[in-house]
Amino acid sequence: MDEFLTKAAFSFFIAFGVVLGGALLAGMGAVFLFTPPKEKMLIVANNLKIWALVAAVGGTIDPIRVIESNMLEGFLSPALQQIGFILFAFLGAHMGVELVQWLHNHGG
Repeated sequence: MDEFLTKAAFSFFIAFGVVLGGALLAGMGAVFLFTPPKEKMLIVANNLKIWALVAAVGGTIDPIRVIESNMLEGFLSPALQQIGFILFAFLGAHMGVELVQWLHNHGG
């Protein structure tokens, strides 16, 4: 269980970091290009959400194969773990987008 929580936490923070880091760097780029950074950060955060999920779970089709092969053989635990990692990654990416939206709405 401890290994699952560790991997799940890493999935969350990787996805969160991809969204937040990408949005912040896009905001910096927007400043250098004299465009509104708040709008660009929000657009980039929303566009990066799915890619953050992919990056956090490994960036390949392997998690889907693990789910498929284990479920077909009747082993639910590995499949449920992979689904859990995907859910934690989604939660991290979503929290990153929510933070950027909050900064957009409440920032100076």
